[in-house]
Amino acid sequence: MKRVALKPGREKSLRRRHPWVFSGAVQRVDGAPQRGDSVVVVSSTGEFLGHGVYCPKSQIRVRVLSFDEATPIDEALIAARVADALAFRTRVLAPGVQACRLIHGEADGLPGLVVDRYDDVLVVQCQSAAAERWRDAAVAALEPGAWRAVMERSDVEVRALEGLAPRRGLLHGALPDAPLVVTEGAVRYRVDVVAGQKTGFFLDQRDNRALVAACADGRDVLDAFCYSGGFTLAALAGGAAHVTAIDSSADALAQARANAAENGFDEARVAWREEDAFAGLRALHAAGRRFDLVVVDPPKFAPTSRHVARAARAYKDVNLWALKLLRPGGQLFTFSCSGAIDEALFASIVAGAAVDAAVTARIVGRLTAAPDHPVALPFPEGAYLCGLRLDVT
Repeated sequence: MKRVALKPGREKSLRRRHPWVFSGAVQRVDGAPQRGDSVVVVSSTGEFLGHGVYCPKSQIRVRVLSFDEATPIDEALIAARVADALAFRTRVLAPGVQACRLIHGEADGLPGLVVDRYDDVLVVQCQSAAAERWRDAAVAALEPGAWRAVMERSDVEVRALEGLAPRRGLLHGALPDAPLVVTEGAVRYRVDVVAGQKTGFFLDQRDNRALVAACADGRDVLDAFCYSGGFTLAALAGGAAHVTAIDSSADALAQARANAAENGFDEARVAWREEDAFAGLRALHAAGRRFDLVVVDPPKFAPTSRHVARAARAYKDVNLWALKLLRPGGQLFTFSCSGAIDEALFASIVAGAAVDAAVTARIVGRLTAAPDHPVALPFPEGAYLCGLRLDVT
């Protein structure tokens, strides 16, 4: 039997159904398992704890998929988890949502597996050895013939931590010749599932885009780190008088412009600025610009806990200048997608920025990912996206 025995006292997290076993918790490995092999995890006294997938290259040595001794990891388990994930989305999402996350890794009992839907196209991403091993079973359970195309975007850096090479390609069907377009509320977005960030779009911000749209009417808006224009277009659709959109990527801005054209927005209502957002915010402040609503949605500043101190400085700096750019009575929507920065720490960082900016800021809303990105209670690490809606005077 391929078995992983834990050190004394290191079984507590598994008893609470946390799905990760770190290398430092392992006392002994029996049976010479290789990457992707199923293993039984036991306590130091030999008590069963879970069925998991082994990865000798990763600090997360085992990812547990089943805590039931009678339920091993097989095609039937994977199919059942996929079916449960799809049923969950049917329950929590409004009818007619065209773009959403169908499988969200650990929260759906499928560690490291992401599946996003863009209308009739699915995008699969395997971030772990467990997801890699059971990819084909998961895709089969998704009934690939029911979709125009199933694209794989297993090209994320985190795969290197599992000893996995990046992979990208079509698994089933054919992508449309024309740009893939999905509708979200009143806005149409072009999605690049082949080369766009993540799987092509930031689906987790769906509800927050709707909230920005509801607050934007008649306002002068700044969208920092605008990427393909998600918040910019939401603000324009919500009636914003004008939006200034900043991103350092020429390709992202080109996609954002295409999205604006797709919706027929007046070009005079938006100014696209290709520049580093940190420098751009300072330049706008020096020029005397002020805004009624500012959105700050930067990339992940802290990929791991080792980067927290540096990330905290970056989050403080960008929020400091965002707060300085707001008119009295303005609103700031600010986000962190760094899992290593929890909600309490992020709020503390932004509070420090408000003190240095000499403004009074009140939290009027705590923001998180849309409900198709759930967080499993035993796995708080899944709460990677946090945000604050502030009223500033």
